[in-house]
Amino acid sequence: MILGAFLATLNQTIMSVATPELMTDFNISAATAQWLTTGYMLVNGVLIPITAYFMQRFSTRQLFQASMILFLIGTIISAIATDFPVLLTGRMIQAAGAGIIMPLLTNVILALFPPDKRGAAMGMMGLAIIFAPAIGPTLAGYILENYAWETLFYGMIPLALIVIACGFVYLRNVSERVETGLDILSVVFSTIGFGTLLYGFSRAGSQGWSSSEVILSIVVGILALVLFTWRQLGSSNPLLDLRAFKYNMFSLTTIINIAVTMIMYADMMLLPLYLQNARGYTALESGFLMLPGALVMGFLMPITGKLFDRFGAKWLSIIGMIVTIVTTLGFINLTDSTSYTYLLLMSTARRIGMALLLMPIQTAGLNQLPNRLSAHGTAISNTIRQVSGAIGTSLLVTVMTDRTKTHMQDMMSSGGTAGATKAQMITEASIQGINDAYLVIVGIGVIGLLLSFFIKRVKQAVEMPSTADMKEPISLRTN
Repeated sequence: MILGAFLATLNQTIMSVATPELMTDFNISAATAQWLTTGYMLVNGVLIPITAYFMQRFSTRQLFQASMILFLIGTIISAIATDFPVLLTGRMIQAAGAGIIMPLLTNVILALFPPDKRGAAMGMMGLAIIFAPAIGPTLAGYILENYAWETLFYGMIPLALIVIACGFVYLRNVSERVETGLDILSVVFSTIGFGTLLYGFSRAGSQGWSSSEVILSIVVGILALVLFTWRQLGSSNPLLDLRAFKYNMFSLTTIINIAVTMIMYADMMLLPLYLQNARGYTALESGFLMLPGALVMGFLMPITGKLFDRFGAKWLSIIGMIVTIVTTLGFINLTDSTSYTYLLLMSTARRIGMALLLMPIQTAGLNQLPNRLSAHGTAISNTIRQVSGAIGTSLLVTVMTDRTKTHMQDMMSSGGTAGATKAQMITEASIQGINDAYLVIVGIGVIGLLLSFFIKRVKQAVEMPSTADMKEPISLRTN
C-alpha cells in the first residue's frame, strides 16, 4: 500500500517541473497549465468523501486494487495524449485512483496501531511518501532534458503493474465490511460544491475577481457545500460523518492543516515557475534545487513521528511554523540575480519546518476520534487537505498573475526601467508577482502559527452507549 501511495505522490510532484515545458508545447498559460495539478487535487478532494463509504462497503484488498487499476488507466491515457484536454482527462482518472489510496492507507494504520504508536507508524508512511517528492522533480527534470514529456507517464506504467501484481499476492484485509447504502444526493452536493468553488478561484486569475462567472461559481460552491453539510448532520448514515468536528483537537488540527497544505502545494508551483520561466534554468536544474530539501524532509519524518509519540504535536507545530515562516520570508525579495546557492539553502531549510508539521498535526487530530469515526475522520482530513491545496495553488497563481499585470502596467506607465527591453520588463514584473505570492504565503503561515499555540495532548475519545442514544460521543480530554 505504501508503494501505491509512493506512485500516487510521485505522479503528483513530477508535474511541478513539467509545467513550464507543457505551457510551451501546448501553447497555454500558467493559469491553464496549473489545472494539471489543481484538477488532480480537485478530483482527489471530490472523491475522498466517498472513500469513507467505500472503506465500509468493500474489503481493503478490493478497494486498493481497484484504485491502482484506475491509476494505471489514467497513466496510459496521459502517456498517449496528443493535446491538453486528453492529458488533463488522463490526470483526472489517475487522481480518481490516487484519491482512494491515501485515506485507505491512513485508515489501515489507525486500525493496526494503538494511539501511542501511531506517530512512529505515520512517520514511516511519511518517509515513503516524502521520498517521492525527493526524487520526483529531479527525475522529471532529467527525463524532460533528454526525452519527451510523455516518457514521464510511460515509465510509470510498469511500476503500477508491479504494485497491482504485489497487491494480489501480499495484500490482506484489515477491516470489517459493513453493508450500507450510498447517499447519491450527498455525492452530488459535494461534487458540485468542491468543483464550482475551485473553478471560481481558478478563473479569477484570467477573468478577475469582479467577473460574474467567478462570483457565480464561488456562490454556487458555497451553497452546495452548505446543503451537503446540512444533509450530513441530519442523516443517520451520512456519507461523511461531520460529527467528527465535535472533537475540539480534530477541528483545530484540521484548520491548521489547511494552512500547512496551502503553503506546501503553492510553493511547489511557484518555485519552478520562477526558476525556469523567469531565470532560464533547465528542468533538471530546477529539480536538483528541490532535491536536498525533500531528502532532508524524508529523513526527518520517522524522527518527527517518534518525537510526536513522546511529546505531542504542540511544540513540534510551533517550531515548524516558525522555521517555515522565517525561510519563506527569504523568498519575498527574489530578483533576476538571486543566487542558486541561496535558493537551495532556503528551500532546504523550509522543508525542515514542513517535516515538523505534517504528520504530527494530522495524527494529533485523528488520535482523538473514537474508532467508529476513524474512516470518516481520515476521509475528512484528506478531503480538506486536497481541496485546500488545490484552492491554495489556484489562489496564489491568481495573486501572481494579477500582481504581474499590475507591476507591468506600472512599469509601462512610468516609461519602464532605463534601457530595459519589453522582455526584460515582463521578466521583472513576473518576479515581483511571485514575490507578492510568497508574501501571501507568509500571512497564511502566521495564522497557522497562532493556532498552533492552542494544541493540547488528548486521549482517544470513547463512546459510552446509553438507552437514550447509542451514538452520542463522550470525549475524555486531558491537558
